[in-house]
Amino acid sequence: MHVARNLILATLFAAAPLVYAGSAQAAGEISCKMTFELHGWSAFYKKAEGTGNVTCSNGQSMSVHLRSRGGGLTFGKQQIEGIGKFSGIFHIDEILGTYATGGAHAGAAASANGTVMTKGNVSLAMSGTGKGWNLGVDFGKFTISR
Repeated sequence: MHVARNLILATLFAAAPLVYAGSAQAAGEISCKMTFELHGWSAFYKKAEGTGNVTCSNGQSMSVHLRSRGGGLTFGKQQIEGIGKFSGIFHIDEILGTYATGGAHAGAAASANGTVMTKGNVSLAMSGTGKGWNLGVDFGKFTISR
């Protein structure tokens, strides 16, 4: 009798993480949006910093720091304000981390920017407008932190 009970308890404890993971996925994907401001420059090396505010459909929100680093054939200076939309999110903390980026950009006086980036199963599409001038093709990383 004790052996059977211990076997049942061991099976339940072993399966508990699977049940928890399944319930997190069962909660469903949430939609998250980010308003942001970025400012930076590029001369072969590209550098930008900024801040953002993320809000999600489940009521979660978070203020974030944004950092972009990269390189390529790129020149300019710009200040951008815009919005980003995340996909593949089940909890707001999944937005944090480093995303792979790549793209082309051009602008004079009034600048526009759009890019899509990924981090595992999470994607972020960003678009914005602002001031500055820029021209080039670049690649790099985009980091979102608290």
